[in-house]
Amino acid sequence: MKVAVLMGGSSFEREFSLASGKRVCEALEEAGHKVVPLDTTSDLVPVLRSERPNVAYSALHGKHGEDGTIQSLLEFLDIPFVGSPASVCRSTWNKDSLHTTMAVYREMTGDDPVASWPQGICIARDAFKDMGAATALDLVEDRVIGGYPVAVKPAHGGSALGVHRVDRVEDLGEAILDALSFDEFVVIEQWVEGVEMAVSILGDGWDAHALPPVEIVPKSGLYDTAARLDPDAVEFFAPVRLSSLSPDEAQAQAIRAEVERAALEVYRAYGLRDLGRIDVIWDGAQARVFETNVSPGMTELSLFPAACTAAGLSLSGVLDHLVSQYA
Repeated sequence: MKVAVLMGGSSFEREFSLASGKRVCEALEEAGHKVVPLDTTSDLVPVLRSERPNVAYSALHGKHGEDGTIQSLLEFLDIPFVGSPASVCRSTWNKDSLHTTMAVYREMTGDDPVASWPQGICIARDAFKDMGAATALDLVEDRVIGGYPVAVKPAHGGSALGVHRVDRVEDLGEAILDALSFDEFVVIEQWVEGVEMAVSILGDGWDAHALPPVEIVPKSGLYDTAARLDPDAVEFFAPVRLSSLSPDEAQAQAIRAEVERAALEVYRAYGLRDLGRIDVIWDGAQARVFETNVSPGMTELSLFPAACTAAGLSLSGVLDHLVSQYA
C-alpha cells in the first residue's frame, strides 16, 4: 500500500512529531509499504491529491494533529486514515471534557465507571486578561478538593508542556501564566500522587484491548517535557512492576487489571478508534485517569512502542495491521 505519513506541523510539539514520523516511516517500510512522508505545509492538499495514497497515518502531535484538524481534512479529501475520527479528536483534545464524557457513558451503560479522575476547574485566558480572575486566586484552595498541592496545565495540548505542580497560592499566578502561554484555557485540579502508568490500547469498541501498562519513574522531579527528551531522566518498566502496586502478588495483579479496565472504559467512552493511550495514576485506592491521547508518540523514548514490545508485538507488525485494515 501507499501510505502517507503526516508529521511535523506548526505546533509546540513539532520536534516530537518529526521524531515519531521518522520511526513510523521506518516501521511501515520494514513491513513492505511504500511510504510518502509529508510535512503539513500549505502544499499538503495538492501533494495528497497528486500522490493519492491508499491510507494516511498521522504522526502529528499537539494542535492540528490531535484536535481534529488533520482528521477533518482527510475526511474532506476522502482519504482513509488510521486513528480516531475528527469528532472524537475534538472531544479528547479538551482535558476538561473527561467528567462530562464519563457521565454520559455511565448513563448509557447503566454502570458506575471503574475510572476516576482529578476534580478541578477550567478557566479561560480572557477571564484572567480582561475580567480580573487573577484577583481571585485565593479561591482555588476551596474550589479544588483537598487544596494544595494542585496541578496546573493547559486544557489542550500534550508532551507535558506548561504543566506544573503548585504547592502554595504565591506560586499559582506564575504557573497559570506559563500554562496560558500554550493555550487559551487553563485547568487547575487535584494533584494526584501514586504509580504513574501509560496504558496503550488497540482496536475499536468492545473489541479493543489494552497492552501491558508501562510504569513511568522520573529519576528526579516530574515526567515533564525535558524528561521526555532525555533518555537518562526517566526509568520505564514495561510491564508495570507488580511490587509497585502491592506487596501481595495476587492483589497487584488485580490492581493491574483494574487499571487496564479503567483505561479501556475511557477509551470506549470517548469512542477512540484503532489506537490510543490513556495516562493513569494508581493512587493506592483507585485508578485516576488524567489524559487521553489519540496520537501516541512513536519515538525511541515513547510509551506505545514500549507497550508493544512488552506484549510481544513488533511496531512494524502493529502499524502494518493498522494501515492494512483500510485496504
